[in-house]
Amino acid sequence: MKNIKFPNFLEDRINKFYEDIIHPRKNKKHLVLGNEILQPDSLILYNNDYLSIGNHKDIVDAQIKTLESSGNGVVMSGVFMQGDCPKKIFEDELANFVGHESAILCQSGYVANIGLIQSLVSKDMPVYIDFSAHTSLWEGIRAADAKTVPFLHNDPKHLERVIKQNGQGLILIDSLYSVMGTIAPIKEIVEISEKYDCILVVDESHSLGTHGKNGAGLVNELGLTDRIHFITASLAKVFAGRAGIVTCSKRFAGYFPFVSYPAIFSSVVLNHEIEGLRATLKIIRNSDEARKKLKENSEYIRENLDLIGYNIESESHIVSIESGLEADTEILRDELEKRGVFGAVFCSPATPKNRSVIRLSINSSLTKADLDRIIRVCEEIKDIVGMKNWRSTKKKINKSSNTTLT
Repeated sequence: MKNIKFPNFLEDRINKFYEDIIHPRKNKKHLVLGNEILQPDSLILYNNDYLSIGNHKDIVDAQIKTLESSGNGVVMSGVFMQGDCPKKIFEDELANFVGHESAILCQSGYVANIGLIQSLVSKDMPVYIDFSAHTSLWEGIRAADAKTVPFLHNDPKHLERVIKQNGQGLILIDSLYSVMGTIAPIKEIVEISEKYDCILVVDESHSLGTHGKNGAGLVNELGLTDRIHFITASLAKVFAGRAGIVTCSKRFAGYFPFVSYPAIFSSVVLNHEIEGLRATLKIIRNSDEARKKLKENSEYIRENLDLIGYNIESESHIVSIESGLEADTEILRDELEKRGVFGAVFCSPATPKNRSVIRLSINSSLTKADLDRIIRVCEEIKDIVGMKNWRSTKKKINKSSNTTLT
């Protein structure tokens, strides 16, 4: 392999990556990779297991039992599966949980979104997408060769204006946005969707399991399930698995597997993974105390980081500190990790070029002492990292000044 030389077009692309992304970093690694090694007392805040159930004995036992009794099962495309197989049983359970007629199990949330959008719209049809929506939704538009029409983040008025300009189409939003932790104005967007006879897809990856009755999601919490055409989600967050879902009508569920390319040309989720997800669903339904604790932990962190002076946009358990420039984010990452706090660096292409953040994923198992430690560390480093000079901090100060004047 050493002697294989790439053509210039690929060599140039790889060289540019190293020159622009790797060489500017002090440790000569990608920005998401820090210098510190996890210690036994480190606080790991890049894990999306918000209810802290990923290693639950019932989930592990369900997978082991299935592997021991039937191995991996049949490895094939899901289009060939019939009858009451594990996949169909879990889909019915999940549909009942969310409140839609049917559910379709996919290989990941990314695949669910791409496959769904590709099966919904045709070439050049307008697709209205929130600027902060997950990349998989943007990629779905590209896969469908549709017309991308972005609208300002969480701005229903702007959405309505662009629909008036471009006509009937598809609307794509997250219920809870994965970078800054903001929550969509779902009710207002549902009303616009109905007014202009558009299709609405809501990605509930980060709110399924954490919100709603028994964890059925934000859409459920708002009583809007019957007014939304499709709900999608990654099951690699609260469900701590490797799969995705689309919930929909029974009629659409009969159509999707035979027109969605990812459904046709990818192998089905394996039986032991499905049984693990079934066990997880039972646990999630009975995790009201964990959801309550998650909410309390999240509010405590948000309120205290705001008091320290950080500009916190979050309304949820995803709490991001916006350092902005990558050089500032590198400093912030290092200072947090030196003190045993490990968050997730989000930078381009996950965020705009100069809006890098450190995302802290709060979970229900964090103690009061853990939370106070996070807050203490953030206060201790705010001058070291130059928080006062960040664009996000100045934005917060200006907003506060305008509010006072008003």
